[in-house]
Amino acid sequence: MRAIGGGGCNRVLLSILFAVSFSVLSAAPVFSDLVISKLDRRVDLTSQNVRSFTALKVENTGVDSVSEILLPFPDHQAKNLAFFIATIVEEKGKSKTYSNSLPINVVNPEGMPPSLIWYSVSLPKELGKGERLSLEIRAVFTHTLRPFPEKITQADIQLVVFQDSAYYLSPYTVKAQSLTVKLPEPKVESYTKLENTKLSGSEIKYGPYENLSPFSYTPIVVHFVSNGPFAVAKELVREIEISHWGNVQITEHYSIIHAGAQSVGEFSRLDYQARPHLRGASAVSHLTAKLPPRAHSVYYRDEIGNISTSNLWSDSTKTLLEIEPRYPMFGGWKTSFTIGYGLPLHDFLFQSEGRRFLNISFGSPINELVIDNLTVKVVLPEGSKDITVSIPFPVKQWQELKFSHLDMVGRPVVVLEKTNVAPEHNQYFQVHYRFSNLSLFQEPLMLISGFFFFFIACIIYMHADLTISKTSASYVAKLQWDEVQTAIQQFQSIMNRCLAIHDKLEASLRDLSRTGDAQACKAARKAADSSLKELSRELKPLLAFLQSSPQAAQILHKVDELVVKEKELQEKLMLKHTTVVDAFEKKSGGRDTESRVATIQQKITALRQEVDDLLEVIDEI
Repeated sequence: MRAIGGGGCNRVLLSILFAVSFSVLSAAPVFSDLVISKLDRRVDLTSQNVRSFTALKVENTGVDSVSEILLPFPDHQAKNLAFFIATIVEEKGKSKTYSNSLPINVVNPEGMPPSLIWYSVSLPKELGKGERLSLEIRAVFTHTLRPFPEKITQADIQLVVFQDSAYYLSPYTVKAQSLTVKLPEPKVESYTKLENTKLSGSEIKYGPYENLSPFSYTPIVVHFVSNGPFAVAKELVREIEISHWGNVQITEHYSIIHAGAQSVGEFSRLDYQARPHLRGASAVSHLTAKLPPRAHSVYYRDEIGNISTSNLWSDSTKTLLEIEPRYPMFGGWKTSFTIGYGLPLHDFLFQSEGRRFLNISFGSPINELVIDNLTVKVVLPEGSKDITVSIPFPVKQWQELKFSHLDMVGRPVVVLEKTNVAPEHNQYFQVHYRFSNLSLFQEPLMLISGFFFFFIACIIYMHADLTISKTSASYVAKLQWDEVQTAIQQFQSIMNRCLAIHDKLEASLRDLSRTGDAQACKAARKAADSSLKELSRELKPLLAFLQSSPQAAQILHKVDELVVKEKELQEKLMLKHTTVVDAFEKKSGGRDTESRVATIQQKITALRQEVDDLLEVIDEI
């Protein structure tokens, strides 16, 4: 631990801040009507959200009444100002009562330097001459703590730098003021040491300082250890869907980055699991979401699927969801996931003066999460109208439609968008709308009607005669074609039976050469003749029908050709059979007989191939 005085980087920072201070002091006019008799400021640096609590006692020493108090911020602070409220405090003994938040507007006083952003706090009543009031100001800044160094390894701790002024920047004279800086732990790398500066544990105290002129500004820099989670949601989309059947469904889509010091070097999961407090001190290992009580059907998943590394606790006042990413998040690492849960409708939807209104929180339930861009979509039931929104801070808003199951005209969706969102924005807001109870039964009646008409259509279909008229030309043509198909199938069957008989004759000749039984071969020939004659008689009426039917014209020439070829094949087989048997009985086998048989066999083979081809053609037709 050391006081800042000689570091090169710190000298640069201080020189910049002194330049800002000089420009402010030299250019700004003095506001002399008000005097701050006492100012106590406390800055909390225990998380990535820098919280400033300022208590002021203001006195009007001028002649004219004052209706506003001006509060300036340097532009580098104002751009990170996420939340800002002011309240009047009335002290009665040891008790304090607070007013509602006072209206605050951005103003541009004449003659002010461009490096200052001015806010005007409107008082509920004018502060007259000699009157006093106590004011408390609460401000939350995001993206204010800067990692230094900007890159660290897995084994390093995270150091951050905080820059501010030891004096509260005010256009009014301050008679007495003090500053307390609260750190996350009593580990300070360095800090600016001024008069009346004291480090006590995890607090640095500056002051008290007295009789400070307007726009007094003394820069300070605190360089300290902060290993808390620097989780920033670059994008968060919350969808709140209302069902009047008893449920409010919340779905939250997160895109998160660790905004701390960027991790460099290799990551060792073994070292992290063995010593997570040393080898991953700055990593985001888990996030805790505080859900409303009686939250149910909670899920946590990402693009891959459900993530089981989560724990859920609930009691009568809250539901705590502890989620762990698939991997510990070091500086610069990103992750995306979705949280969903259901809530009882009667806890969040109410009725007043004939209108319904949803009363639910705006921000994220995850602790200390900074959100760069937050979109809240409230999906109302179909038929909702006269929609208005009441929210305690400014947001962009518009309406759109969403179509879901059984929707006819779509569900109205109220879209609220806000940037630079801090945990303090997780306040309740209201969506008011009108909804007729009759619209509640629209979808059930649609389902009932749909099923009713479906069953009526089924009954009509089952009892209706949808056949084509038997006197129509198309029906007659279909019947004729069916008859032709049947005849062709019978014709093919007869041809196949003929070919089977041919195969038996060939087999009898092979048996003759093997056994020498001529009588058995002749008996086979006789049986084949008888069978072929029977098949020829069956074939005649089929051929006559096909020749007389106009539907068979496209196939008739193939049928006739097949009949001719089969007859020719049959004759050649019979000639072969007679030649072989006669030669066997006369024992006159010689080269002449073998030559004759070979010639006949060649013709048989060619004819059999032609018959088979014709059968395939007919089958395809």
